[in-house]
Amino acid sequence: MASPGKKAFALRIDPVLWAEVERLAAAELRSANAQAELLLREALRARLGEAAMQRLSARAAQREVAAPPDDGQQG
Repeated sequence: MASPGKKAFALRIDPVLWAEVERLAAAELRSANAQAELLLREALRARLGEAAMQRLSARAAQREVAAPPDDGQQG
């Protein structure tokens, strides 16, 4: 189950590449999912620059404020 505010999706990935993500995650005491998210953020920051990442973070924060609270019930 996805964490609140997180997008869940299926990912097809080379098993050797995923094993490396898991190895890094274990070395840094993170889950493989958190490690993959960190690596994506680092890659986007390198590609887009820090200013673009700050804009993305600001938009994400606005979405969190605008979203109605989750009452824990499934409809």
